[in-house]
Amino acid sequence: MSHIRYEIVEHDGGWAYKLGDVFSETHPTHESALAAARDAAARQSISGETRPIAYQDRSGRWHEEVAQGGDRPEVEVEDTAKDAPRV
Repeated sequence: MSHIRYEIVEHDGGWAYKLGDVFSETHPTHESALAAARDAAARQSISGETRPIAYQDRSGRWHEEVAQGGDRPEVEVEDTAKDAPRV
């Protein structure tokens, strides 16, 4: 089973969650970015259909593969900004 980690970070004048080097959309508050990351993590655990997917790697190359609907990763949300202002 694979493992992924979303991290809450300051980004582009607000807050975002990121996976590796990829950032989510910018959220106005730390709390909203954390909620969005938790929502994304929850959706990762839902089994789905086996279907083709496409994704872009760090170097900008696109890849296509088949994602098995029952092959779900372990997901964690790391809040490294625990001292962030709470709004």
